[in-house]
Amino acid sequence: MADLDAESEGTFTGPAETLTLHGILFDMDGTIVNSTDAIIKHWHKIGKELGVDPSVILETSHGRRSIDTLALYDQGKANWDYVSHIEGLIPKEYGADAVEIPGARSLLASLEHINARWAIVTSGTRPLVTGWLDVMRLSHPHNLVVAEDVSAGKPAPDCYRLGIDRLGLTAEGSRAAVLVIEDSPAGILAGKAAGCQVIGLATTHSIEQIRQSGADWIVQDLRSVTLLSKVVGVHGQIQIEIRHALQR
Repeated sequence: MADLDAESEGTFTGPAETLTLHGILFDMDGTIVNSTDAIIKHWHKIGKELGVDPSVILETSHGRRSIDTLALYDQGKANWDYVSHIEGLIPKEYGADAVEIPGARSLLASLEHINARWAIVTSGTRPLVTGWLDVMRLSHPHNLVVAEDVSAGKPAPDCYRLGIDRLGLTAEGSRAAVLVIEDSPAGILAGKAAGCQVIGLATTHSIEQIRQSGADWIVQDLRSVTLLSKVVGVHGQIQIEIRHALQR
């Protein structure tokens, strides 16, 4: 979790707030799982192959598609066959180095239990995402948007717009009632640009970075987000509760 200077940044003491939503779109790394240690090992390995200092790669790689990162150093490796292959190896080689974000398991299971509309929208490839969900034994979404599905990665809104489409929520009113849950500034910017409300998780970045990106709420992790119920008589709508959001 990101460090928080309570005096300068605020405290996680916000009162409970209820939202009525049509659907939820989750980022993956830093939002559902924390694979930071695994990703560091991965980029150290790739950096050695490329002859590039891995610390330089890691400065800008989080929340960014690997194909875009690789394009900065070796255009020959910036293709989906290569990226899917190397990312598919990460959960297999470094599975023990990842942990679930607190609250993720119960929230995903509760959404799946009532057949709510939710999806994962990630900068990772399909082999990476499904690999982590399998290793961590977490719920698989019926809808998934991965890096290779869009031409422009986060902070472009393309991925979240596609996520909205795949949930069948293209109407303007429905879009405004879609919640994005993210940890990275690039992802928060993408969610806001897609017209969604955004919860920023203080798991990988500073409070100030999350705030400057425009998150509507900032919480420590997914323990602050709870499914309450389906909305009686309204097809597909759900209510969630946000607790202990950041207050200044």
